[in-house]
Amino acid sequence: GNVVTPMELLESHSADAVRYWAASARLGVDAAFEEQQIKVGRRLAIKVLNASKFALSNEIPPGEIVEPLDLGMLRALRSVVDEATEAFAAYDHARALDVTERFFWEFTDDYLELVKARAYGARGPEAAASAVGALQAALDVLLRLFAPFLAYVTEEVWSWWRDGSIHRAPWPTADDVPAGAEGDADAYRIAADVLGAVRKEKALRKVSLRVEVDRVVVHDAPEHLQRLALVEPDVREAGNVASLETVESSDGLVVETFLAAQG
Repeated sequence: GNVVTPMELLESHSADAVRYWAASARLGVDAAFEEQQIKVGRRLAIKVLNASKFALSNEIPPGEIVEPLDLGMLRALRSVVDEATEAFAAYDHARALDVTERFFWEFTDDYLELVKARAYGARGPEAAASAVGALQAALDVLLRLFAPFLAYVTEEVWSWWRDGSIHRAPWPTADDVPAGAEGDADAYRIAADVLGAVRKEKALRKVSLRVEVDRVVVHDAPEHLQRLALVEPDVREAGNVASLETVESSDGLVVETFLAAQG
């Protein structure tokens, strides 16, 4: 009577969710049972499914990845692959999961929102093909990074567009990520930061994220503003921003958002 079997947890939350909880524990450290962590694993598995559907459902075929935002995202992913590989080599599976998961949530919360309109053709077929190409390149690598932790959902998604089992696929390397020499991860990050500030202002004002913004003024260091200029079209589309202005400042990133109601 002093043993609890995992069957109820497996049936309630899925095998991937329970596996995620177990994989989150570091070697040599006592891990207390925490159902909340299992729920996080279930949410992650569902997010993998939904993000994969978006990446694979576009009718526009993937093309050459040329847009700065796409290249910047992939450049950031290259670093994740290196970190996760280094962690596994040191038998630190929990760290490998952590770095992959942190990137993935940023990928879904920021990149998917930034690229959504372009992926559906808002800026023409070439820009859309770049978005779709980047989405599918990232998905291919992320699924393999997650496969040791979310064994079933990654196998399912892999079967949608790849032959064989993901668990027989090679572990990804940085060379599998087509970021090229032009990729600037900081351009991707500043785009995410500015969009996040615009969305936060809309949430504080309790308006729809689709509400048009008359003007956004970004204060930051000159080198950061130069990177922002590379990805400005994606930021404006994602935030529904009519005008984006920049002001050089040494005080760090400050984003002023003026909604239509503010004049």
